[in-house]
Amino acid sequence: MSTVENYAGQGDVRTISERVLLAVAFVMAALEGYDLAVYGVSVPALLNDSSLQVNKASAGVLGSVVAVGMLVGAGLAGALIRRIGALRLILASCIIFSLGMVVSAVAANVVLFGAGRALVGLGLGVILPTLLAYVADLSVPGHRNRNTGIVMAGYAAGGLAAPLLGAVLLPVTSYRWLYIIGVIPALVILPFAWKLLPVPPVHLLRIGRVADAHLLSESMGLPTPVLTAAGKRHLAGIGPLFSSGVAVATLLFWVMTFCGLLLVFGITAWLPTMMQANGYSLASALLQTAAMWVGVGVGVVIGGRIADAVGAKPVVVVAFLTGAVSLMVMSVNPNVVILFIFMFLSGVGFIGSQILVNGFILTRYPDDIRGSGLAWALSFGRMGAIVGPALGAWVLTSGLSVEWNFYTFAIPAVVGAVASVLVPRVKAKTVAIPAPVQVPVQLPVTGA
Repeated sequence: MSTVENYAGQGDVRTISERVLLAVAFVMAALEGYDLAVYGVSVPALLNDSSLQVNKASAGVLGSVVAVGMLVGAGLAGALIRRIGALRLILASCIIFSLGMVVSAVAANVVLFGAGRALVGLGLGVILPTLLAYVADLSVPGHRNRNTGIVMAGYAAGGLAAPLLGAVLLPVTSYRWLYIIGVIPALVILPFAWKLLPVPPVHLLRIGRVADAHLLSESMGLPTPVLTAAGKRHLAGIGPLFSSGVAVATLLFWVMTFCGLLLVFGITAWLPTMMQANGYSLASALLQTAAMWVGVGVGVVIGGRIADAVGAKPVVVVAFLTGAVSLMVMSVNPNVVILFIFMFLSGVGFIGSQILVNGFILTRYPDDIRGSGLAWALSFGRMGAIVGPALGAWVLTSGLSVEWNFYTFAIPAVVGAVASVLVPRVKAKTVAIPAPVQVPVQLPVTGA
């Protein structure tokens, strides 16, 4: 029990150690990474499944379906996070995407499989911005990029698990087991999340529990959140993002997420197939994909620490450019050592760039519009996620030379880098919050 000489509370307030917070969020992000990456891993097997009758064109559509679900989910997160809070959204989204994985695993036809992937997309669209905003809300400012990087290393770990499991299981069993396996961790983590995770101070402040917000902030060593005048205007959470001093950054963030998610979804859906088209075996292509996910995990943790030290902008620019350079190297079919080195580095550019963009957004927006800002950026960005798999399918079936599989995705990486350079400081007016009455209180602490 931790005693805090602080403020009178208005309800039950739970606190949590940074270590436990990051552990739970890491597992949740791993579920998301796995559920997203498993589709690209299973595409070669889907193309050979006569019962579903999937071809390359329809596989591209199925890859885009999950992105449509994520577009809707991110929009819902942007609209609802201020009203019902991040914690409830996180728990609900875990249930939704787990249900989608079950439907995908048992689907008897391509329509039902697509419906399952749409449900997965809906849940993932809600959880990504919500979980990252939630972690940022409960992190001291100097740790926000680092902590979001650690959480998204969980996303990379889940993405890495998909091709590794695929390499082991697909030669001997059905791809459907890959989807069933993705449900099991969610069933384990949800009870822990329900028991351990607190309501963040910014939401307590937003709903009028001022004393509890101050109490939780001080007990966790956080600055008291600041509400902005813009944050008072609600239009599904989107109005404050286009207020004076905020609008230009919002538009550039939307361009960056469009480019970043085009890369994420285009690459994760088609990389094994692209490498097979470049002359590699399926087993080799899956191991190359695994190397990329290792690069994601290492890159986002290191990148997050560097971003806390020097700022997020230069780190994001370098990440996008790394993706572009890696694609150009892959296009010339280098020897296997160079290929695996650039596959490792490419993880930062293909997927790490968007992860680091998320941290950039979270640290650039004011406290009370942080969650909705990221959610709406990702909602707009989902259009890039829809374009990515369809673009990959078009290039693969267009008759263009193999090199164009790589050139096509290098272009948005460069555009993302340019947009990152142009992002200005956000300037929003704050509003005064009355100080609560001070009395001694005690808070239960979750974790060591």
